[in-house]
Amino acid sequence: FLLSLKLEKKAKGKLQKQICPVVLDHFEKQYTAELGDAWSSVRDVLTSPWCWQHAVLLNRFSQSPGLESSLAEQGYHPAFPTALPYLPAGFRCYTRTAPGRFPAQRHQAGRLKEYYLLNAASLLPVLALEVKDGENVLDLCAAPGGKSVAILQCACPGHFHCNEYDDLRSRWLEQTIESFIPDPFINLITVSKLDGRQIGDLQPEFYDKVLVDAPCSNDRSWLFSADPQQAVLRLMQRKELSSLQFQLLRSAVQALRPGGSLVYSTCTLSRAENSDVINLILSSCRNVMPVDISGMARGVSQEFTFLSGMQQHELLVLPEKGRAWGPMYVAKLKKVSSS
Repeated sequence: FLLSLKLEKKAKGKLQKQICPVVLDHFEKQYTAELGDAWSSVRDVLTSPWCWQHAVLLNRFSQSPGLESSLAEQGYHPAFPTALPYLPAGFRCYTRTAPGRFPAQRHQAGRLKEYYLLNAASLLPVLALEVKDGENVLDLCAAPGGKSVAILQCACPGHFHCNEYDDLRSRWLEQTIESFIPDPFINLITVSKLDGRQIGDLQPEFYDKVLVDAPCSNDRSWLFSADPQQAVLRLMQRKELSSLQFQLLRSAVQALRPGGSLVYSTCTLSRAENSDVINLILSSCRNVMPVDISGMARGVSQEFTFLSGMQQHELLVLPEKGRAWGPMYVAKLKKVSSS
């Protein structure tokens, strides 16, 4: 009886996530100042998990007859129109306006999963990166692995380096790759646990494309910090994140060959971790220039809501009801010469 009571409480807890007032108060002050009128509708979505949506990214390495028609029956439609500057044929993702999620698949050794559930906005950094067959690609902060899997839906890199410094998250990354990628392709992938700030020194000018999906103050999960003390600690450490993000970006620039490009992304609305970090890199690295991604933003504007007034090399996805994707910040840079 006690066990069933515990399970019932756990299930209720999942449905009624508790909002952490300390974090909400902090966000209220910061984002009212940074986002203005847009904040109130964003706050409504972030504080209402029952209206969150999940996209279904199909795995091109796993045949799944009937899956697409089953998705269509449940109101799902292709998320990305063909008018995008970069949209490989193997890249198939489905969304619907109704909240809720498609059933998740369990990890089974030796059997590939048919699809990956994720926030549709987290695919925008991958589409902005425009990976082509044969390129050397680095995913600098790769766990849990969704973006790595998405990159491999787009192209077959010559060499794909997935790095994750955190030990636990690195194991999660390895399991994700094992769940989605077949053996011949796994041989192209190197999984490492290096400090991302050092990769630029270890492998200078080696990569054609680098994704820096940086550790950030994850607005969605932080709002539901169960432990108020943990929340206070997180908010204190938040000030240090932009310094780490800058160091990771600088390392990524070093690791890029001249002519190569990088995409920086976070899942926070915070200006200090987004535009400010990119502006600092642009002002301190003379061999880096911004790349216009407004064409991609226009191409997906039916599916996503963006903050207005951003530069052409960046975008910020704002969650709103019916399009509850994001937060997701994306910026693209190009290395023009050796440092």
